[in-house]
Amino acid sequence: MTDHILITRDGAAGLLSLNRPKAIHALTREMVREMTAALLEWRDDPAVQAVIIDHAEGRGFCAGGDINLLRQSVLNDGGATGRQFFYEEYQLNHLLFTYPKPVIAFMDGITMGGGVGISQPARFRVATEHTRLAMPETGIGLFPDVGGGWYLSRLPGRISQFLALTGARFDGAECLWAGLATHYLESETLAEAKARIAHGHEPGGVLTALSAKTPAARIEDNAIRIAKHFGSDRYEDILASLDADDSEWAAKELAALRTKSPQTCKVALRELRESLACADFAAEMAMEYRIAARVLTLPDFAEGVRAVIVDKDNAPRWNPATPEGVTDALLDSIFAPLPAEEEWKPL
Repeated sequence: MTDHILITRDGAAGLLSLNRPKAIHALTREMVREMTAALLEWRDDPAVQAVIIDHAEGRGFCAGGDINLLRQSVLNDGGATGRQFFYEEYQLNHLLFTYPKPVIAFMDGITMGGGVGISQPARFRVATEHTRLAMPETGIGLFPDVGGGWYLSRLPGRISQFLALTGARFDGAECLWAGLATHYLESETLAEAKARIAHGHEPGGVLTALSAKTPAARIEDNAIRIAKHFGSDRYEDILASLDADDSEWAAKELAALRTKSPQTCKVALRELRESLACADFAAEMAMEYRIAARVLTLPDFAEGVRAVIVDKDNAPRWNPATPEGVTDALLDSIFAPLPAEEEWKPL
């Protein structure tokens, strides 16, 4: 047992509270395993009517997965431990997506990567004035996983391509506008919401009753620009479109893209396109596992983590260094099926 996840019961609710504040509640393999075990136990327990996922203390809901574990796996065991982490994390994501009881995720604060993976499958996703949601993986040589391909590809317009490539952060109002949140509450009302749900009140009714007036979604003002410049599934076209626009907004987004891994930007665009053809969420997770198993051990991941998290020089040396160097053959190899015995399967 780990104290990094607090598993409790309160009346009719099962509570999963992330409790790793020094790491902004980033998910470890032990946390994933204990959340999965609790959800399986509660699934058939008639006394548990709903499941609440939140964080116990400190800032942020969940900053992602355990990047250090993944990097050490690449350096020390050829990625074997990292692949196992992805395998089990994706099983948790799928379990939440298919869970028969209402799950309520309180995305109060930073919600990134793995935090998106455990909040977006929830039937109710609560944003607040503190919410900052992002999928910033292309900045460290990864891609929007944990179901990110499914959720992002189904957003309106070309918001998905914008979020996946730039790693932009959405606040609570923007999450509600885009459909990444179902409700917007002021953080001071969250305890009341949880208490009412624990007392057996229907979660949707509780959240609607306590919903606050939502501020304007700033991203809405840029939706037309995003649709124009991120309209192509070809990464080179997106860069050229932004480069041809002399506005301050386009220059800012182009500068952001220049810092990202060309390889995983192209992977993300293909992932979003192919996600729409997935028959169900299990097919999505199987595809993402294939990608993760390959991308984990390609040069960009270890280099991206070194530059952004370890050395913090923010000067990654990507390989390939340019979008043109990322060939269709390389992408095909990343998306290719795994041997049958290695393919991902749900619980």
